[in-house]
Amino acid sequence: MHGLHVTADLFDCTCGESLLTSETELRALCLAVLTEVALTPVGERFHTFPGEGGRSGGVTGMVLLAESHLALHTWPELQAVTLDAYVCNFQSDNSAKAEALIAKLEAAFAPGRSEKNHLWRAAPGR
Repeated sequence: MHGLHVTADLFDCTCGESLLTSETELRALCLAVLTEVALTPVGERFHTFPGEGGRSGGVTGMVLLAESHLALHTWPELQAVTLDAYVCNFQSDNSAKAEALIAKLEAAFAPGRSEKNHLWRAAPGR
């Protein structure tokens, strides 16, 4: 059950607005990146929120993984994104995959700044 839980808060994202507002585009990005880093999707759910004042709303998405999960939330009105990836290390150490997943998603959103946190969960010997 031990593994790495990585969160990232992305600010001042300079990606195209559609990546922050399009459920279809965000889903495609997530699934492509998960394939690139060799993590295994087993289910997914994405939801677009209505915007205010004629603007497009943000998107919340979650992909269930054989190794655990990826969740993300976009705030187009703030040009911000939060990322949450947890990967279990049951049969092998997937920590590098979690790091690569967050790095590739961060690159796609192109934030002006970001804050990351790492939490080792139930890690033996830590």
